[in-house]
Amino acid sequence: MALRNIRLIGDEILYKKTKPVVEMTDKLKQLIEDMFETMYHGDGVGLAASQVGILKQVVVIDVSEEANQPIILINPEIIHTEGEQDGTEACMSVPGKIGYVKRPNLVRVKALDENMEPIEVEGEELLARALIHEIEHLAGELYVDKVEGKLYDTTELKDE
Repeated sequence: MALRNIRLIGDEILYKKTKPVVEMTDKLKQLIEDMFETMYHGDGVGLAASQVGILKQVVVIDVSEEANQPIILINPEIIHTEGEQDGTEACMSVPGKIGYVKRPNLVRVKALDENMEPIEVEGEELLARALIHEIEHLAGELYVDKVEGKLYDTTELKDE
């Protein structure tokens, strides 16, 4: 496993649409392992392949406090949303910044797992937010374009 470099806001690759994965390869398995290591190292809860410079539809997520409930989504597609939540959001590609974003409170996604088998993942609250945030990365979208109000430095909202 290896840490990958996180692409930062302004890098044109973050605004490009990713391509579907057609087969699992050793190279793709290595990418997934590296993405988890990079995400955990950066204290993130999700990471899209485009954030490490790979234009493939691959997302890793782990919102558990113990970092032991990894979710791998290949070619994910949001199939249902419900409700609404308003909360702060951050991104490893936009370091030191945070903003308020409205998101659905429940999200259901269909995707392929690491064995290229169909799965569905349903999440509420933080997991719902992470699912949408990472899937938007695959479409070349960043959360900063959905922020209500202004983007804050993380130190500005520490006590809120």
